[in-house]
Amino acid sequence: MSETPVDRWRHSHSFHQPYSSAERRTWFVILLTAVMMVFEVAAGVITNSMALLADGLHMSTHLAALSITVGTYWYARRHADDERFTFGTGKVGTLGGFASAIFLASVALVMVAESIGRLLTPLSIKFDEAIIVACIGLAVNLVSAILLHQDPSHRHHHGHGGDDQHHHHGGAVHEDHNLKGAYLHVLADAVTSLTAIIALFAGKLFGWVWMDPVMGIVGSLVIARWAYGLLCSSATILVDGQAHGHARGHIREAIETDPETRIADLHVWRVGVGHLAAIVCIVSENPRPTAYYKELLGNIHDLSHVTVEVIEAEEPVEVK
Repeated sequence: MSETPVDRWRHSHSFHQPYSSAERRTWFVILLTAVMMVFEVAAGVITNSMALLADGLHMSTHLAALSITVGTYWYARRHADDERFTFGTGKVGTLGGFASAIFLASVALVMVAESIGRLLTPLSIKFDEAIIVACIGLAVNLVSAILLHQDPSHRHHHGHGGDDQHHHHGGAVHEDHNLKGAYLHVLADAVTSLTAIIALFAGKLFGWVWMDPVMGIVGSLVIARWAYGLLCSSATILVDGQAHGHARGHIREAIETDPETRIADLHVWRVGVGHLAAIVCIVSENPRPTAYYKELLGNIHDLSHVTVEVIEAEEPVEVK
């Protein structure tokens, strides 16, 4: 069946990440983390180390976050062509990150409460055993971080034919924010493991038993700060906050090439990893077809979905 003029301008709205090595590596890290979490929590209870127990609890949140990461990958792929999603499933990973941030904040509060309780009622700690387990936990976290680290050469190329999509990435590097969130979580977990080791050595060498619950509080603050950052960044995307100031600047530079043409209204927001959508209202004394303006935006990185409105000015356009 031959292509119609309308078919030429239709395109897919699948702005999700395809199955990749990053997702496979995340599954491996989940298995590694689950084993270490059980081991570390059990060791924390046996050795009476709050810092070690806090690290194990933090690892459980790490496991939950990683599970959300792979879960969103799977859901986004399965519903990629579901018309109920106006701009596809590109934001599913962002929603998972938002839920993970709320969960992490809750765990941080629990850790603070437990650490304060240990400060008020200290327990005897088996330092040698706890130090060994904490060091193993740190090693696991570092291995996980290496596995989840994004290759700088990893590139995404997008090609959606259609009138409202003229986009060429030109080999630009695009970060997988879903994977980056998991990676940052592993780093935070490594910091918590390090604080546990410091506390245990301080208690063993100097008798500073109070350092153990104090470091438990420090670990919870690390989690809380990470959760806050993820909460803010994901919420901004979920409510369609204006994205990428440089992209908006490039759009204006591309369109406003003469004093007779100006952008009256501009909205740019994220619809997926490496994908931005834009609505551009152009006022011109000598307007051209919308296809002309869309072609001008063709080389702006990440701009995957463009809607252009052109209005003929009834009087000279004022240049501000």
